Amino acid sequence: MLELSQLTKTYGGRTVLSNLSHRFEPGRFVAIMGESGVGKSTLLNLIAGLDVADSGAVIVDGTSMAVLDDDAATRLRRSRMGFIFQAFHVLPHLTLQQNVALPLLLNLANAHESAARAGAMLTAVGLGGRGADFPRQLSGGELQRVAIARALVHKPALLLADEPTGNLDPETAGGILRLLRAEIRANGAGAIMVTHSHAAAAMADEILLLTRDGLEQA
Repeated sequence: MLELSQLTKTYGGRTVLSNLSHRFEPGRFVAIMGESGVGKSTLLNLIAGLDVADSGAVIVDGTSMAVLDDDAATRLRRSRMGFIFQAFHVLPHLTLQQNVALPLLLNLANAHESAARAGAMLTAVGLGGRGADFPRQLSGGELQRVAIARALVHKPALLLADEPTGNLDPETAGGILRLLRAEIRANGAGAIMVTHSHAAAAMADEILLLTRDGLEQA
């Protein structure tokens, strides 16, 4: 489902990733760990097509992201991927339910079904009954849970998660990780989670360590 081929990325003359190659097997929940600054978030952005490598390829379902124009890449992300950002990117002018339903509506799903699914996902992340609230009424941890619900709502084939439990207390984090794993398995999806948390990584099927030399088994 996902293959990285000799990815190289530099910023301001500093090489962040160098000739990185790896094949991710479908249906696997993979945690990626590593020191700060080694390029974990950069790797997720390259996989999602939100950033462009200097060389190499990200191949999703047999198609290189590099050959897709902006519209095609957007359609692929919209239909096949879910992304949990560290910065949440929850839209302040939309209610929580509208935020969570957005991926479904962008994929032209029925509005009533989208609202029902969004409500169910808000309940799953512990925010049931808060659908009419706005992001300004939430704490950082609650916003993170909204972002997680939004990333899962359209049952993506590939979930990309950047420190998805970074703002959560241990008990809430455990529940969210169990939800992620359950959704992934129920949908036959794959997931790549960047995390500094050993407890979070332990929930994955496989743990990889990103170093200057590439990805290796932890």
